[in-house]
Amino acid sequence: MRDEGGGRVHRRAFFKAAGTAAMLGAAGAAMGAGPSGAVDPMWDTLFRMWVPEIFAPLPDPPAHSPAIVIGSGFGAAVTALRLAEAGIANTVLERGSRWPNDPWREIFTGDDLPDGRGFWHRTNFTGVTKVPMHFASFGGVLDCTQYPGIDVWRAAAVGGGSVIFSGAMVAPERRFFDHVFGGTVEYGEMESVYYPRVREMLRLSPIPGDLYAASPFAHSRAWDEQVRKAGYQPLGNDSIFNWDILRGEIAGTTRPSATVARSNLGNSNGAKFDLNQNYLRYAQETGNSAIYPGHRVDSIAQESGGRYAVTVTKLAPTGEVICTRTLTCDRLFLGAGSVGTSELLVRAQATGALPNLNEHIGDGWGTNGDVVLARGASQLAGFGQGVPSVSRILDESAVPLTLESWYIPGIPFETGALASLGMVLDPARARFGYDRARNAVGLSWSTKNRDDIVAAARAVDHRIAERANALVEYGALGYDANALFTAHPLGGAVLGRATDGNGRVHGHPGLYVMDGAAIPGSTGTVNPSLTITALAERNIEAIIRAGK
Repeated sequence: MRDEGGGRVHRRAFFKAAGTAAMLGAAGAAMGAGPSGAVDPMWDTLFRMWVPEIFAPLPDPPAHSPAIVIGSGFGAAVTALRLAEAGIANTVLERGSRWPNDPWREIFTGDDLPDGRGFWHRTNFTGVTKVPMHFASFGGVLDCTQYPGIDVWRAAAVGGGSVIFSGAMVAPERRFFDHVFGGTVEYGEMESVYYPRVREMLRLSPIPGDLYAASPFAHSRAWDEQVRKAGYQPLGNDSIFNWDILRGEIAGTTRPSATVARSNLGNSNGAKFDLNQNYLRYAQETGNSAIYPGHRVDSIAQESGGRYAVTVTKLAPTGEVICTRTLTCDRLFLGAGSVGTSELLVRAQATGALPNLNEHIGDGWGTNGDVVLARGASQLAGFGQGVPSVSRILDESAVPLTLESWYIPGIPFETGALASLGMVLDPARARFGYDRARNAVGLSWSTKNRDDIVAAARAVDHRIAERANALVEYGALGYDANALFTAHPLGGAVLGRATDGNGRVHGHPGLYVMDGAAIPGSTGTVNPSLTITALAERNIEAIIRAGK
């Protein structure tokens, strides 16, 4: 610690923020969740007042569809649109609600004092700030699925991960892509056709200069200054954010959201150009695609005649079961995310519902090497906490890894910390297994896997802090690294193993994997969303062209 006085100031600020958040979280628990975790009547009234749209009666999907798409995230949304454009009627099933946007209403809750709108039917959460929060159970947008050794953050909302991610959409370098995919996918076609297609559809671009210079992005400028002092040249990140909405936040023409550390639990004003504003909307506008929120898929099977049977539970936002049905389709597209898709396939294989699945089902799962880090700032300043990630660096001094500038969720003021998301080119993989007694699918992530990636990312971040004369050493305080979670689960039905090279599941014609489950545990030191979307574009194009 080079500046003892400055270090004391920064520690006080950081722990004051953490303590305030803990106190408020405890207050929320006292008001919100009864002994059983059921929604308190007061909170039920508040949820209905804040977001009445999600309490509207839910429509019922047709008993039979030519195609069913399970999920509504990046891969699923691409699939729905391209099928619809090809004249193939499709039904999109999503367990979560379809949340609206509004320039002034607080549609979504925040990380600072979250309530049930933030989380999928749970009553407590501990995020990267390591401050426990408590709240009433509700059908919120973030599902934290807990396995031994790892928590997996995934979406539960129409639009999937596009509603809750931090917006960075970056293509990996060719050499890392080839290392991960091993020739199953040709990088050249991704680079020349599918990455550009997605960039155009989602209007991706780096942060404009006027916003980079604005006060909410002081932390981004400080991050860039530190890595330059350490000998790196920061690389710009493309983002899905609508920059005009962020300008409006600063100008006071819309409620602040993305400029005040809100993103993980949604942006109420629509600051992210999420899938509800593009792929899913365009799919519905064709008249050939219909989206059904509140429909959780519990199991899939193939009938003797070749049709697929999909068992669904219709849920109210409170978690109340409205009904259970079995739907059928001629073709079934899995886009429920790495965990959701893998669970359905592993269970179907174990129970004999899909008896011809091969030995690779459930295999190849990884965390994309995610590590959250914090290092001390180099000087006292009123750092803002604008969400969009401005830049990244690549380090290959040991294992290849990227550090990406990040923000501190839920704390939109000075903490003395500069946050990073590390993504390590990590070879560790796990396999989903089936527990017959509980009819449950799970996995285990080893302590060694976690410790290895933390050590690699921490070493780089520590070196930057030293060379940039950071005022405080967060490693000594235990706040510098968190690899107990991943927001980038990948694998479980890997392309070229569980499926052919375009996502057709081996052994069951008419069944396809279209999401992050197809990716072998990593997207080569960058955020997976762009690669998931581009692969879905590539694969559905081949499937439609071939007619199967």
